[in-house]
Amino acid sequence: MRRLCPNIDRDDGLETILEVPIPEEMFTSMGSNVTLRWQNMSTWMKAQTSDKWSSPIIANRFNELRFLLYLVGSPLIPLQVQLGHSVHRPVRDCSIEASTAKYIVQQYIAATGGPAALNSVQSMCVTGQVKIKASDFHLSDESIEVKKSTEEIGGFVLWQKNPDLWCLELVVSGCKVICGSNGKLSWRHSSNNQQSPISTGPPRPLRRFLQGLDPRATANLFIDAMCIGEKLINDEDCFILKLETSPAIREAQSGPNYEIIHHTIWGYFSQRSGLLIQFEDSRLLRMRTKSDEDVFWETSTESVMETYRYVDGVNIAHSGKTNVTVFRYGEHSANHKREMEETWKIEEVDFNIWGLTMESFLPPPGAAVLQLHDAS
Repeated sequence: MRRLCPNIDRDDGLETILEVPIPEEMFTSMGSNVTLRWQNMSTWMKAQTSDKWSSPIIANRFNELRFLLYLVGSPLIPLQVQLGHSVHRPVRDCSIEASTAKYIVQQYIAATGGPAALNSVQSMCVTGQVKIKASDFHLSDESIEVKKSTEEIGGFVLWQKNPDLWCLELVVSGCKVICGSNGKLSWRHSSNNQQSPISTGPPRPLRRFLQGLDPRATANLFIDAMCIGEKLINDEDCFILKLETSPAIREAQSGPNYEIIHHTIWGYFSQRSGLLIQFEDSRLLRMRTKSDEDVFWETSTESVMETYRYVDGVNIAHSGKTNVTVFRYGEHSANHKREMEETWKIEEVDFNIWGLTMESFLPPPGAAVLQLHDAS
């Protein structure tokens, strides 16, 4: 991945460190030769001017990219994951489904490095690349094809101290999304268009952590799950663990204009290796429009983890694929369906980052203002 940009104006000038490294494939698509690519890179790095957003074509383009990055690249999980290091629940007085799930989670902890290795991780930094493609919205009974021609390429940097204390910077095809959580609120916004609102909510973990990046958070998530059966995933016999979000949590994670009707999580753990092979969740939201109508959004997300490798004694998934299906329907809204796909690859993982403090996860100024308005 490209991490440095040379000084185009001065040959003896210092190189610029890119805030978010970009994939080599993204760089080569910027021009026919190296000089032109760096010139286009320099133009792309400069701040977006406000008058640029007056163009409907550019505005629609970035609105589409922002939709993809929010829904596929940086989705949040409406659950609070236990923050402690100990992953243990007594199996006494549990149902057979609950006690089986706890045993499977303990096997997963052993497969990802064991308690000592997982508890030694106090913070982490992850660098990776993504490829995202999507279909258009279609009527729900029509066949859908995810178009290769719409594939967008980008990279991300992810910092974390715990599931409620993290920050993600994601750049895809020139559109940048920054999101994070400081333990008190989570936020998400696009840095390209200063006119776009900053969305805020309760602190929530980033779904990407649960895709094989943070085994301790994954174990803490599924320790209270139920084992509901078995399934063959990519020629691997897997146990299925299921977790339903409680009504109290759904209510706490809902907002003034939307309500989480249900949210269910499934984890598929290999019977052979003990590793998490597939992670799924399904969520139904009811949103109130400006015309006081209800529109329902049902989102189903399925992630397959691959290429597990050890980093400082912790077994991390270094690649995978995520498929998202979105249904939109309502009283005065036609039933529409859209499918999206993200292929991701982890380039670098570092643990116990020196100098990473609470100040590293401060929200943008506008997010604090919005939080005060929400409280009032």
